Amino acid sequence: MAETENAAVMTDNPAQGIADAVEQTLALASTWTVWDGEFVPTEDRERVYTPNKVLRRQADHLIDHLAEVEALLDGAATEPDHWHASAVTLASDLAPVTGEDLNEAGQRLRRLARLFVLRYAAAGPRAWDAPRGDNWTLRAIAEHLSSSWYAEQVGELRS
Repeated sequence: MAETENAAVMTDNPAQGIADAVEQTLALASTWTVWDGEFVPTEDRERVYTPNKVLRRQADHLIDHLAEVEALLDGAATEPDHWHASAVTLASDLAPVTGEDLNEAGQRLRRLARLFVLRYAAAGPRAWDAPRGDNWTLRAIAEHLSSSWYAEQVGELRS
């Protein structure tokens, strides 16, 4: 790939929105060490979140769709969805968030986001909008993941 074409792929890469959403999530998460232990209902009041549940769901969501992207690029079947996702609150979701937790989550989430950026760059622009049968295009997957919605449910916490 020519130098200028490679630069364009990195600049226009739809997966960059995923990396941006991870940074927005981590910016909000940096305020969560003061969490009071109370569940935070979603805007539609159908589910509840805690800071650790948000960090878990963000990582799980990225892993789920990264596996999907890899399967689609390979022409393989995608993994059936058996996540309980946001419908379940795990015991580990109830723990307070420490600075060490934030460091580990940041390392995990940033690496996952970078995998998307690199994978999309390697696949190239033609792959981003290629039809994928009943599945979303790679661009649509990236757009779906380019949100800090989970983190916004908890929001910024101040003591």
